Amino acid sequence: MLINDKKIAIVGGGPGGLTLARLLQQSGARVNVYERDVTKEARVQGATLDLHEESGLEALRRAGLMEAFQAAYRPGADKLRLIDKQGVIRLDNHESELYEENRPEIDRGPLRKLLLDSLKTDTVIWNSQFVSMTPVGDAWKLTFKNGTSAEADLVIAADGANSRIRPYSTSIKPFYAGITIVEGAVYEAERAAPRASKLVKGGKVFAFGDSKSLIVSAKGDGSLTFYTGCKTDEHWVRDCGIDFTDKAQVVAWFKAEFAGWDSVWTEMIEAADPHFIPRPQYCMPLDQSWEARPNVTMLGDAAHLMPPYAGEGVNMAMLDALELSDSLTSDEFSDCRSAIAHYEKNMRARAADTARMTLESTARLHSPDAISWLIDLFSQS
Repeated sequence: MLINDKKIAIVGGGPGGLTLARLLQQSGARVNVYERDVTKEARVQGATLDLHEESGLEALRRAGLMEAFQAAYRPGADKLRLIDKQGVIRLDNHESELYEENRPEIDRGPLRKLLLDSLKTDTVIWNSQFVSMTPVGDAWKLTFKNGTSAEADLVIAADGANSRIRPYSTSIKPFYAGITIVEGAVYEAERAAPRASKLVKGGKVFAFGDSKSLIVSAKGDGSLTFYTGCKTDEHWVRDCGIDFTDKAQVVAWFKAEFAGWDSVWTEMIEAADPHFIPRPQYCMPLDQSWEARPNVTMLGDAAHLMPPYAGEGVNMAMLDALELSDSLTSDEFSDCRSAIAHYEKNMRARAADTARMTLESTARLHSPDAISWLIDLFSQS
């Protein structure tokens, strides 16, 4: 096996990086995951994730983790209500006799836990925020913000949208996709925002109107996570003058931006935790390409960042992990560069197709006919 004698460093402890670590350890590889979080309890993980049969679920199956997944996922959490800005339910999976659970939902926290629990003790090195790396012969010396360092023969970037390792492979940068999300959460939602909680009904709400979106998901801890989506200039977050840690300012913005929308959503924003996160949405060029290197590669958002409006992000990252693991543990290739080149070529082609679909979906969901388009789409599926 190509990596028998190699020390592998995965930078980033999200689903993609942890899935890769699990798969490589199953083959006997020496792997460490370097994660910037101080501990595994350092922060609340975000919204629910729907895993797809051919990608996220297949990676878990190959990792021997389907039993753990079955114990941790939330049946029915993928049920959807499609709502217009007046609060009228236009489509309701909860009431449909045709509903089938084909994309099971799991909260990020439980998914991360089951992946962490599958790894050897001390695989993850916490409080390791990557700063830089320098060549040491054919290997790398990694330096972290806490003053520590490590050496690795192969470095894999699983460090997300703002990857600091990606520039070691390519200088290609993402382009702005035209939409800015404002993310927030309501804790103890049944008490704090009862109308919204009842409307979401333990699943998801997709609300559209005026070329804007509002996506709300229930979590197993009783909270709601929401994402507004609006067309803005690229630097709106910098230029808008809003302090996103000041709830009064965010509520005032929401009332103005979503004027005419049902009051249930204003009540939800008013009940939210006061720390909102603005997220301008970017996408890597669909034709991106670079020359493979023998000792560094990437997966997930670090490799092919795209907006979230097709639900493919975590699934793509976990499929990347599966395909990269297969390449690195295959007897088909003569060296690591060849294995990485094979993986990256296939990954880029697959990501380009998904990004094209995602950009189309992003545009349609932020158009005046978003609801009609979605109803047609669901009726065909």
